[in-house]
Amino acid sequence: MGKITGFMEFERLEEGYRPVDERVKHYKEFVIGLDESQAKVQAARCMDCGTPFCNSGCPVNNIIPDFNDLVFRQDWKQALDTLHSTNNFPEFTGRICPAPCEAACTLNVNDDPVGIKSIEHAIIDRGWQEGWVVPQPAPVTRSPYLRRTIVWADYCAMAFLISRWKSITLIAVWSRCRPKV
Repeated sequence: MGKITGFMEFERLEEGYRPVDERVKHYKEFVIGLDESQAKVQAARCMDCGTPFCNSGCPVNNIIPDFNDLVFRQDWKQALDTLHSTNNFPEFTGRICPAPCEAACTLNVNDDPVGIKSIEHAIIDRGWQEGWVVPQPAPVTRSPYLRRTIVWADYCAMAFLISRWKSITLIAVWSRCRPKV
């Protein structure tokens, strides 16, 4: 996993943010992700801890030590495949997840945890840049008998639909936020 002594040699790297005066002029992303070398250094901090508590801390059970090791070894395509094996939407979760995996990181006991969220963010961004991730629209049919309609869908329902859409011919999804009372 990463570099055996990486957690002792390298400090945690945080993603940066664009200046506020620049952000207020557009609705584009304002987080400045890690570049390839920074992601490699961050992945090197992942130690061979024996019991990776980060896996159980992750709500979607990402195989975190494996994709960290692949990023450290610069095998980005395999890292993306490993990430997609457990996560249908890393382009969302890499940005909005509060990263409970980092809180569960063994290194967090007495040091700053590995920047798992920023590594995930770097993997999916690289996947889009290289063309490894492409939109996969559902096939369209004209038959009214094969149409399925989902009136409300949350993240879990969307993930289920994405994984099953090959058996469902057409899916129409309307999602709306429901306030919690």
